[in-house]
Amino acid sequence: MNWNVELIGLVAAVLTTVGFVPQLVKTLKTKDVEGISLTMYLIMFLGLIFWLTYGFLIDSFAIKLANIVSGILVLLLIVLKVVYKKS
Repeated sequence: MNWNVELIGLVAAVLTTVGFVPQLVKTLKTKDVEGISLTMYLIMFLGLIFWLTYGFLIDSFAIKLANIVSGILVLLLIVLKVVYKKS
């Protein structure tokens, strides 16, 4: 494993994963899920599962870490969307 290349991957992983945090924090504070697309997050979650599988197949720490953490954050947003959805 080339750690110089993995370092670039880790920086990219942190930046793209952290992008979900503001939406999660806002949703937890306001309980407003009106502007959240369930379809988009379900597709995103499926994509993350495939990226995670790819990360394991090529043994990339950065890809595995990013997609595990992102998957958890996206899954939390999906759960919040379902729980806070207005009838």
